[in-house]
Amino acid sequence: MGKYLFIAEKPSVAQQFAATLGESMSKGDGYQESEHLVVTWCLGHLVTMSYPEVYDQKYKKWSLDTLPFIPSTYKYEVIGSARKQFAVVKKLLNRPDVERIYVCTDSGREGEYIYRLVRQMADVKGKDERRVWIDSQTEEEIRRGIHEAKPLSAYDSLASAAYLRAQEDYLMGINFSRALTLRYGRSMASYLGEKYCVVSVGRVMTCVLGMVVKREREIRSFRETPFYRIFLLTEKNGCSFSAEWRAVKGSRYENSPLLYAQNGFKKREDAEAFVRDLSKNLPLQASVDKCEKKTEKKNPPLLYNLAELQNDCSRMFHISPDQTLNYVQDLYEKKLVTYPRTDARVLSTAISKEIDRNIKGLLNFQPAAVYAEKALDDGKWRTIAKTKYVDDKQITDHYALIPTGQGLGALRSLKGTEYGVYCAIVRRFLSIFYPPAIYRKISLTLDAEGEKFFSSYRVLEDEGYLAVMKKQKDAQGDPSAAGNEEAGDKGASSQEASDKEGPGKEAADRALGEVLEKLRKGEKLPVREYEIREGKTSPPKRYNSGSMILAMENAGQLIEDEELREQIRSTGIGTSATRAEILKKLVNNRYIALSSKTQILTPTLLGEMIYDVVRCSIRSLLDPALTASWEKGLGYVADGKVTPEQYTETMDGYVSKWTNFVKSVHNETQMIPMYNEAAAFYKARTVTGYAGGFGKRRPSGKAKAKAAKGSSGKASGKAAGQSNRKSDQDGG
Repeated sequence: MGKYLFIAEKPSVAQQFAATLGESMSKGDGYQESEHLVVTWCLGHLVTMSYPEVYDQKYKKWSLDTLPFIPSTYKYEVIGSARKQFAVVKKLLNRPDVERIYVCTDSGREGEYIYRLVRQMADVKGKDERRVWIDSQTEEEIRRGIHEAKPLSAYDSLASAAYLRAQEDYLMGINFSRALTLRYGRSMASYLGEKYCVVSVGRVMTCVLGMVVKREREIRSFRETPFYRIFLLTEKNGCSFSAEWRAVKGSRYENSPLLYAQNGFKKREDAEAFVRDLSKNLPLQASVDKCEKKTEKKNPPLLYNLAELQNDCSRMFHISPDQTLNYVQDLYEKKLVTYPRTDARVLSTAISKEIDRNIKGLLNFQPAAVYAEKALDDGKWRTIAKTKYVDDKQITDHYALIPTGQGLGALRSLKGTEYGVYCAIVRRFLSIFYPPAIYRKISLTLDAEGEKFFSSYRVLEDEGYLAVMKKQKDAQGDPSAAGNEEAGDKGASSQEASDKEGPGKEAADRALGEVLEKLRKGEKLPVREYEIREGKTSPPKRYNSGSMILAMENAGQLIEDEELREQIRSTGIGTSATRAEILKKLVNNRYIALSSKTQILTPTLLGEMIYDVVRCSIRSLLDPALTASWEKGLGYVADGKVTPEQYTETMDGYVSKWTNFVKSVHNETQMIPMYNEAAAFYKARTVTGYAGGFGKRRPSGKAKAKAAKGSSGKASGKAAGQSNRKSDQDGG
């Protein structure tokens, strides 16, 4: 009988598999081996796509004459730093005594791609290859994945989508980055006072840059508009409250041009005139026109996927999406949580049947023990499969991100923020086994001098699942853990933040609620005064790193065309595995700036210039509809609905069309006014737009114009962008 070989994506995962397999292993160089088994690993990617000059040396020099570059067959090579491990893996994969190969790379498109490239370069043939697909790294899940492993061929469509995604990013990165750099790079560098300027673009990266720049320009063009609202101040049994006027049907100001909106005047003097009119008849009184009372239920939010967690962590801990992913990946490798790179926010039917194991495991996590115990006692977990929190149709590769209830010994090694991230995942998970929060809502309509004033109050009657979300002040044991839990509890998700109120506020609300409950239609109330409150229209908010991740996930909703939006409404741009890296790349390229304190995203001057260049050349790269449709197309390939050949034909046609278009345009000088318009909002014309940023001071206007006119279709050396080889194959 031959041996079984297990190949993981990285050494730490291979170690988990080796421990689970339970055989005495001897350590080799880059692998472990027992009498029956061999365990080895990749180092992430071992193989990558070859640069254009590998196809032909003429491509080493950037020139418009050699574009578009679209290979009929793609070439691959072993990454230099990974050659030693690749040699080990190749030898093991092809060993005569290896009968079966278990592929244990990450269960997703990228993990599939990592192994397929290794398999291709190692020329593996005649082996029984099985794919291990797991949702966590617990011993039970690893054993299940091995037992249920399917033939590798069952994932061929997924592998095709992975290859196409890489080829698409490769083609767009090389052709568009080279074409735009050759066409505009020289004039941009001259404008910024740089020696050279590489215009690095990508399928997802450029679209995200466009979202940041467009939002910034919306804010700049926004003009603040003041308006003046009227409030009636009254009281009952010592409890004061207010109601706001609206120009509803029957109001003397219904559809009046004096109003900014239904409840605000454009000018203060008109608001003051209205108040004088209301105050003519003494004593000032209002009567209860309507008093509606109802009970509202607020259900626990859906479980975390990676994007939702990244958004909450950006707000709670002021960390970037990339940092969040690193933390949760570490939690995953320590068996504390399930697979992190998931888009799903629900559980599968299969896992719901045994979800009590996850809850029981949390009995050993002191800060959550009391909540886990109550969840088990209440028994809602038994019927969770019948709720919105379980839906197989919403799951592609993996169910939601939840705690495994295992690996708790690793908690001692967690630092403050990582501990907080784990606590957030635990709270969100346990909350779905709790009843909804119950509110008593009172909607009040008052009539004063024939005008209607409205007020609405909501009082929490039963906190339900919110109990799980509150600060857990009873953390005991490790003092640092208690402190970390405090830090981690800066909030459950944004959906619960507004419900966290102090006891004094809650008591006051209850007292007011009891008073309002007793109001009856027609009852008279004294009007203490009419108050004018000035308001101002607000500009759109800048994206922060978390809200941008969510915007990328829900990019289909940004599409203006209603029919197209409906077609790809559930499609995002990028994937859960790549979105954080895209943002990181934009920051590293200095196209956008990320505030470490607030996580707010803003464009740099270079980023705005690249936006304008793309807008005037390959405008569709800025369109979320196009980027989302490419992603949906890859999904169709993975599902077997579109053939790789069909997708390739469309992809090659798009790249060829727009590369040739850039070659044909000569609008470099026309870009200067656009650069000037953007530069007016920055302190200095450097790459970042700030004095002290890297880059020299700007040359004269004549020099800029001369450089723009003289930008040729050929370039070499650093001016052509060879200094940044990585930008030639932009992964975004």
